[in-house]
Amino acid sequence: MPQVIVYPPAEDGGRRVRVGASFAGMAYTVIDIVEFLRAAGMDDVEPEDVTSAGWIEWRGGGPAAWPS
Repeated sequence: MPQVIVYPPAEDGGRRVRVGASFAGMAYTVIDIVEFLRAAGMDDVEPEDVTSAGWIEWRGGGPAAWPS
């Protein structure tokens, strides 16, 4: 399982996501993170997995921290 880090929200509300050693993109919802993980080969990941996974490191707030 690659290391997954979700960084604190930026001014625009997006959160940088790193999967393994690579920057996956800016996420604006949990669905974006799901898509990044699927693109990294984790085809069976669902939104519920992302919000409850102990293997995702959330910095600057958990999966509910999405500023509007």
